[in-house]
Amino acid sequence: MEKLTKDAADPPSTSAGTPSPGGVERGFRIILIGYMGSGKTTVGKALAADLRMPFYDLDWYIESRMRKSVRQIFDEQGEERFRQIEHNMLHEVAEFENVVISCGGGTPCFFDNMDYINRQGESVYLKCTPEVLYRHLKMGKTVRPLLLNKTPEEVQTFIHEQLGQREAYYVQARHTLDVTLMDNYDKIKITVDKLKETLGLR
Repeated sequence: MEKLTKDAADPPSTSAGTPSPGGVERGFRIILIGYMGSGKTTVGKALAADLRMPFYDLDWYIESRMRKSVRQIFDEQGEERFRQIEHNMLHEVAEFENVVISCGGGTPCFFDNMDYINRQGESVYLKCTPEVLYRHLKMGKTVRPLLLNKTPEEVQTFIHEQLGQREAYYVQARHTLDVTLMDNYDKIKITVDKLKETLGLR
């Protein structure tokens, strides 16, 4: 498989039962889920760096494999086709060993994805209030396909409603971590430390 961009790398080739450089046994996977804007990529990259493990953002992985942006796939093929591609790519990246994976906000909510995520690794729901999610999304540089052409008021309503629908999937994760106050570097580090403690990695 070609080497991926944006901090993703080929999984380390450790022998069975041998700890990775970060002290994690072979086959260990940490899979982060949560609504868009909850900080999955930020936390995932920081955690992976701390554990010296490869990091994969599922959206980036899709873009690398498909050679198109997520927005292009949405525009050209629609959400239904994107979700099928996402499902297939999840089954690729979640076979890698000793990795941290960040899923898209909708990933757990389609097909059998949430059950599969729980089978493949230690799943963590990064929980955040709708108000904080809105602030994060408003500050973000990326325009999310599902938020295109919406007024600020419509975006806030959309977040409240969709988060309410998706929460039922998110709470199926093996672990939940509140990241509402994660708004600067020091708090990101605290969040990573809490996550490691939750996963028994301290």
